[in-house]
Amino acid sequence: MTRLRRKALVALFLFTLFIFGTMMGLRTLKPSDGFSDLAPGMDFIGERSDRRRLDVKDVVVSPGQFHMGSSDTKVVFTKSDREYSIFYDVHMFYYLWYGSPSMDNKYIHWDHVLVPHWDPKIAASHAQGRHTPPEDIASSFYPELGPYSSRDPKVLESHMAQIEAAAAGVLVLSWYPPGVADDHGEPTEDLVPAVMDAAHRHSIKVTVCKKKKKQLENVAFHIQPYKGRTDQSMHDNIKYIIDNYGKHGAFYRFRSSTGRVLPLFYIYDSYLTPPESWAELLSTKGSHTIRGTPYDGVFVALIVDERHKHDILASGFDGMYTYFASNGFSFGSSHQNWKAIKAFCDSNNLLFIPSVGPGYVDTAVRPWNNHNTRNRVNGRYYETSLQAALSVRPEIVTITSFNQWHEGTQIEKAVPKKTVTRLYLDYQPNQPDHYLELTRQWAENFNKEKDKWLM
Repeated sequence: MTRLRRKALVALFLFTLFIFGTMMGLRTLKPSDGFSDLAPGMDFIGERSDRRRLDVKDVVVSPGQFHMGSSDTKVVFTKSDREYSIFYDVHMFYYLWYGSPSMDNKYIHWDHVLVPHWDPKIAASHAQGRHTPPEDIASSFYPELGPYSSRDPKVLESHMAQIEAAAAGVLVLSWYPPGVADDHGEPTEDLVPAVMDAAHRHSIKVTVCKKKKKQLENVAFHIQPYKGRTDQSMHDNIKYIIDNYGKHGAFYRFRSSTGRVLPLFYIYDSYLTPPESWAELLSTKGSHTIRGTPYDGVFVALIVDERHKHDILASGFDGMYTYFASNGFSFGSSHQNWKAIKAFCDSNNLLFIPSVGPGYVDTAVRPWNNHNTRNRVNGRYYETSLQAALSVRPEIVTITSFNQWHEGTQIEKAVPKKTVTRLYLDYQPNQPDHYLELTRQWAENFNKEKDKWLM
């Protein structure tokens, strides 16, 4: 009997030791071991032990149905013993047009003119002239960095850190061709490499595969309506962008559930070009089509009026976005219309990408436009907009904006400021990073909701 008890005790000890060893072994596994959790546009092929980034030559260039799986929407990072995520289905509009005397020998855009109303009678009742930085800038808010230059490397680093903190995986860069600028600025295309390099420098170690890879902020392009933009010039623009930046580590590509991986372009004010002209570029039978070529992509048009839905479809675009952060300003920006727009897109195999913003106030540059102001209400307007976007189950959400200070849509850090002539709005009683934190919270919520939608 004593021997049996001894054997039983030895067996029990060995069994306990086995269970303990198994549990310790499981604790050493990374959460994603055995699973793919790569971001769209960061596609890798082959075994996990020998993965490589897709180059242009690896891309399948034929257009297809664009639907991402939930495993392709986020990347999990560890940094300073802290785990967090960046979400590649959250895109953020970014502007490069700011200048200051220290870097540019003068202020650019911070001294924006007060745009007169087109009706002379209304224009006469409002202030005219231009702003005089640094105390008087063309914004209702004041940036924590002051009236900065987009050319300042320290500013770029700060911006990348803030975007990373907001969990947005894709920076959508406002873009003009070389030598071309908006009406109130100067050419900025020469800054694109610096932006892409800054995004790349903010890569940190990823926990999604055994062989550690670096992941990073991605950059997509928001092509602006420069003077003389046509379907022909757009062909040259797309070729230029892909030839010059397509192999950069930060260049964004959209990955579909069918495995196609293509660059994604947002086309601002696309309605200025007739559908039949766009079709020459974007339809498979167009006279200078890019479909099925190394310059194919996912092209997203701006929907402003309701009729634009049909024009976008006839043009050969792959989807539509709403951009404006002022609910009710246009058909496209009105939250109540998003369900119908999404249904139209779903029935026509198009992406619908709603744009949300923290508020809107552009009276520092358009003093007559107060009726389109949307107060932030300490973040409640932003959260209402985000909830409206998630309610239609989009695949991507765009944030308007990181730093469009003229229109008061920025989520970049802002601080209280009072001068002799100005009292700026601010984020109080919240901290300067309030809208970055809200963006992160909602990006995380978006990811959780998408997982439920796809179950």
